[in-house]
Amino acid sequence: MKTKLTLTVNKSIIDAAKRRAKSRGISLSRMFEELFEEDGSYEIKTEQQRAAERLLEILENSSSIPTKDDKALIRSHVKRKFA
Repeated sequence: MKTKLTLTVNKSIIDAAKRRAKSRGISLSRMFEELFEEDGSYEIKTEQQRAAERLLEILENSSSIPTKDDKALIRSHVKRKFA
């Protein structure tokens, strides 16, 4: 459930926080939420960090593809090139 919150903060801090949130492409409220989410990290993650985490999750959950050793790849390339 979302609840409104009123804070008394120095104007320069508010302006800096708004600029930082805007540069990250999120709202000030969302940035505040990220700071205090239940995971306990208490760190604000950049969009790139969140994207990297999502990519790592996808890679960890995906199946690996079969690979060939270097000699087999070279033989295959030479065969295609000179055949």
